Amino acid sequence: MTDYLPDAYTTFRQRHPAVADGIDVLAGAVDGAGPLDPRSQRLVKLGIAIGRSSEGAVRSSVRKALDLGVTAGEIRHAALLAVTTVGLPAATAAMGWVDDVLGSD
Repeated sequence: MTDYLPDAYTTFRQRHPAVADGIDVLAGAVDGAGPLDPRSQRLVKLGIAIGRSSEGAVRSSVRKALDLGVTAGEIRHAALLAVTTVGLPAATAAMGWVDDVLGSD
């Protein structure tokens, strides 16, 4: 993964380390609580981030997905699937955030 971390995130972790550590523990427990493999989990989290129109979470999910070996095509397809659920404007915005991380090809 790239070393990019938003200032708001790093500041939160510095100001509230016990809370941040607790969130990390919860995330690990949730990730291990079911049968989905890490790649599938990341694509689901990408879809949730798109549905929430959370730019930071979309960008983070794309970076983490790439680290897990998810292809650019798979990531773009996941974003495209959002069109029929969240609508064209929200999906288009998310696809722009995805492309910002992936670069154009």
